[in-house]
Amino acid sequence: MNTEILIYEKEDYPEGSVVTITMNKPETLNALDIEFSREIDAALKKAEEDDDVKVVVLKGAGKAFSAGYDLGPVYFVYGGGTGKPEDKTRRPSQRARLAYDRWRSESLRRIFLLDKITIAQVHGYCIGGGLYMSLCCDLTIAAEDAKIGHSEQRLGFSGAMYVFPIEVMLIGQKKARELLLTGKLIDGKEAERIGLVNQVFPADQLEEETRKLAQSMTLLPRDGIAIGKATARLAYDSMGLSSAFGQGYLGHTMFTNTRFEPGEFNFLKRRRDVGLRSAVKERDERYKGLID
Repeated sequence: MNTEILIYEKEDYPEGSVVTITMNKPETLNALDIEFSREIDAALKKAEEDDDVKVVVLKGAGKAFSAGYDLGPVYFVYGGGTGKPEDKTRRPSQRARLAYDRWRSESLRRIFLLDKITIAQVHGYCIGGGLYMSLCCDLTIAAEDAKIGHSEQRLGFSGAMYVFPIEVMLIGQKKARELLLTGKLIDGKEAERIGLVNQVFPADQLEEETRKLAQSMTLLPRDGIAIGKATARLAYDSMGLSSAFGQGYLGHTMFTNTRFEPGEFNFLKRRRDVGLRSAVKERDERYKGLID
């Protein structure tokens, strides 16, 4: 299962096993492109089909958990051409956009409804798609100095994201809207205070504390975990949380049709004109002195 970009490790304890899935693209802060995400899906499926496994830990190699979805191919993943002025490729169809966004949403649903106990081990940046993954895990343990938030919203989403109801349930409507509309990043301590993560530890203790928590979860019986996850799913359905995944991908597809008016920041155009890094820098510099 191990590849250059994903590490799958299984550790056996007296009463059950823990699988640790490590995202291993430190040079991109574990940004989630299509290939990377498909490998994560496959690793989760393998863990779910292994009856010895009781717990799955998701973590990132290098300086970050995950900086979110890779902004380099944004829009192009729908078949939107190269973005260059001379490119006459037709605008992507709604069919193409919906199909891709539905797959993204289903990947998150897999984490949310996995039959194993899931733990996100968060350090460094946990942004956008990385945060969505964390939100879908049963538990999240973070480093005190982690940087957590929705800077992806500054592309223009303005509060629409894949798992909005789940975040509202965790931290409340006002705080969720604040994080989404501002795109600001908060540290692990603040994330714990508002209920976005379960516990925080100094960065040098995070690995050990997560390992101990995961091992403690193996003390639960396999059938107990299965029944607990199944009944939790029924509760999520009754609370409307399962609707997050349908609402989320439809909202994302609608956003890709946004018409930016003259004078409004258009990330796709700026990426075309000045490149990815400069476009991201320009996006965030607009907030200096206002929020950051």
